[in-house]
Amino acid sequence: MQHQTIGIIGGTGIGEHFAARHGTERIITDTPFGPPSGPLLRTEIDGMSCIFLSRHGDGHLLNPSAVPYRANVYALKKAGVTRIIATGATGSLREQIKPGELVICDQVVDKTFRREATFFDKGLVAHVELADPFCNALRTDLLAAAHAIKVNVHDGGMYVCMEGPQFSTRAESRLHQAWGGDLIGMTCMPEARLAREAEICYALIAMPTDYDSWRPHAADSGKQALLNEIMSNMKFAADAATALIDAAIKRLSQEPPRPCACQSALELAVWSDKNMVDSAVVERLRLLVGRYFQK
Repeated sequence: MQHQTIGIIGGTGIGEHFAARHGTERIITDTPFGPPSGPLLRTEIDGMSCIFLSRHGDGHLLNPSAVPYRANVYALKKAGVTRIIATGATGSLREQIKPGELVICDQVVDKTFRREATFFDKGLVAHVELADPFCNALRTDLLAAAHAIKVNVHDGGMYVCMEGPQFSTRAESRLHQAWGGDLIGMTCMPEARLAREAEICYALIAMPTDYDSWRPHAADSGKQALLNEIMSNMKFAADAATALIDAAIKRLSQEPPRPCACQSALELAVWSDKNMVDSAVVERLRLLVGRYFQK
């Protein structure tokens, strides 16, 4: 029984899995913020409508700072998506979070500075609440589905999102550890914030592939051997994340949709005098704010 539409934003390694495992319909779309990273791929899993979007585009041609995050989230909203399950490769900042395992993140520190981070860039001011940047209800669903896979899934983790494309210096990696960071990556922001602005539930499955730069490599490990190890961890984690998404969607397909605060995030967030907001601005953002500007 179909209750909702699930969006899946695939990071490194996930797109190939999804396209290969499920028959899909390609949807070409546009948004007021330009085109998304690539076509939306619509399919059905366990009777549930699902739409996949590859974050980095076909062929992984978009670096983390060049991803059109606003267009991606808007395109999913336009397609009727109500919940987003995102994935992303990360480095682990903790010994106990091993490469190849999965983390259902609960916090983030945003260090990005070159990205368009809000839909409300001109003519309308809105400040969404973001104390808990990942949807707790969707996190609970993912964790409840974790027993169906054979990989260790960590409940909670602080994701440090850095500007890209780059990797940390050893000093930066140790600084991020001192901040309380558990993972380091380049893609979950502003994606999570934009999903909240679009009133879409959003949860992230982080896929650690290595220990970042804080942990010294074995003296006898060559560069090619290290790369092979990272790519092997990537494939293992991507397989596990795909299995977790399938298990979570099966679980969601068997439950009635739950109300969630994410789905009314703009209710008290608009600070502009609505009587003074230009009608062209409202029209541009009608998909996001239309129900709050009804006369």
